[in-house]
Amino acid sequence: MQRHFDKDIEEIKDMLLRMGAMVEDSIQQSIRALLERDALLADQVIANDDRVDLMEVQIDQRVIELIAKMQPTAVDLRFVAAVMKITPELERIADLAQDVCERVIELIREPQIKQLVQLPRLAKDAEGMVRHALDAFVRGDVELARAVIRQDDAVDQLTVDSFRTLLTYMLEDPRTISSAIRLTFIGKYFERMADGATNICESVVYLVEGRVIKHSPEMS
Repeated sequence: MQRHFDKDIEEIKDMLLRMGAMVEDSIQQSIRALLERDALLADQVIANDDRVDLMEVQIDQRVIELIAKMQPTAVDLRFVAAVMKITPELERIADLAQDVCERVIELIREPQIKQLVQLPRLAKDAEGMVRHALDAFVRGDVELARAVIRQDDAVDQLTVDSFRTLLTYMLEDPRTISSAIRLTFIGKYFERMADGATNICESVVYLVEGRVIKHSPEMS
């Protein structure tokens, strides 16, 4: 019976990792669409969001079935709880990649703003945090999870720096206001992706150690 339960857990884990791969791809393509001002690529990311939504529903169904038919151990229950927290985080991150692409399509219709410095770095940092969060889940690596959580402060600061730069552009040339506002939204979307990665890593620590560290002084 336990071997069969382990098989179910591995299948759910595999589904979550496939969902994670879809989300990573959406982030990467949204960054490309932003930097290359590629409307077709942005449209593709938006169209693919339904696949992530469907995967979330399928994982939820498998987890509910698993709970219904067995009496899992404490460790297995932590796995189930972690999956039920991580899956919606991934779905939200994919939605944010879609939001980025929607703003990109709007930006392409407007004159290109000055060279951006912080925003591409912010995007790449958010992408890296999501990738490392999934790696931490796969390996049960709490040290990597904590490193990702600590990186969130740097991403928050980059978001502030990006906003200040865009605000300067708006003050210097009112014609940039529309584009700069959209780029400010994009910066917030990437910041929220990083927040999602942080939440995933908090679930990883709970999965491995059985400790809830959300809002914990140790991570402040």
